[in-house]
Amino acid sequence: MDVDEILKRYAAGEKSFQRVNLQEAELTNLNLRGADFSNADLRQTRLGKTNFNQACLREANLSEAILWGIDLSEADLYCAILREADLTGAKLVQTRLEKANLIKASLCGANLNGANLSGSLLIQADFRPSSNQRTDLGYAILTGADLSYADLKAACMHHANLDAAKLCRADLSRRIQWGDLATDLSEASLQGADLSYADFTGAILRKANLQGADLTGSILTDVDFQGAIMPDGTVHD
Repeated sequence: MDVDEILKRYAAGEKSFQRVNLQEAELTNLNLRGADFSNADLRQTRLGKTNFNQACLREANLSEAILWGIDLSEADLYCAILREADLTGAKLVQTRLEKANLIKASLCGANLNGANLSGSLLIQADFRPSSNQRTDLGYAILTGADLSYADLKAACMHHANLDAAKLCRADLSRRIQWGDLATDLSEASLQGADLSYADFTGAILRKANLQGADLTGSILTDVDFQGAIMPDGTVHD
């Protein structure tokens, strides 16, 4: 099944395209809202600015796909493979990404507000701001996610749930390239998280819950811990 046939069938009301092979296909600036591409082969596809709102891409393979500006809000990407995918500026509001593989993916300037990334692999993922917007992980669920070596400089992560997450050697430091923006983890939950050797220079952790977290070797220069619950259970004044 090629792209033209899919578009023709979608226009006729069909939405089930499970297991299709569209490797290296071009599907930019299209409307595929609510379509079912579960288990599809979408490796190296170009899906920029396409509307996949409420679509199903469970276990789909989107490795190295170009997904800049795509709308995947409320979509289901459970166990999807997005290794080295470019999701710059993507809309992923309340998207299901549990157990997804996002190793080395670019999420610069993406909106992940309320997204569920529990158990996902985000090793070496890039969450820096894009040229015009800050990466939003506010209220995101990242319980048990692996963010080791991730670049989270200046990301907005207020109220995010990072319980038992791995952020070993992650970079959450402040950088002047984006107007001296600080990584915002205010009121985030980091209970039992592995924060060893992570760089939190200048980060905001006001009222964050760090109880039981591992801060071995972490860089905590100029961190705002006001009202935070520290690893030993004490509240920082």
